[in-house]
Amino acid sequence: MSDTTTTTTTTTTITGDMNIQEIVSNYPQTLGVFFEYGLGCIGCHASSYESLAEGVMMHGIDLDAMLKDLNDLIAKIDAEKEQ
Repeated sequence: MSDTTTTTTTTTTITGDMNIQEIVSNYPQTLGVFFEYGLGCIGCHASSYESLAEGVMMHGIDLDAMLKDLNDLIAKIDAEKEQ
């Protein structure tokens, strides 16, 4: 009989309908991605109620590209936590 250990990995996925402030509060490391895309929304009062999709639309930013970068960063952070 073999002894196997199962590890469960929980990865957060950032979506366009998430609140900007919620994203940054949960993952402060994402601030760099926001700044790379020219979104200084963090200090804006709209970040407390505006979704990521709404914010990027107002600034003409590609939502899919930004979501990929945010989620790639989150996956990297989560992987480092597991090590």
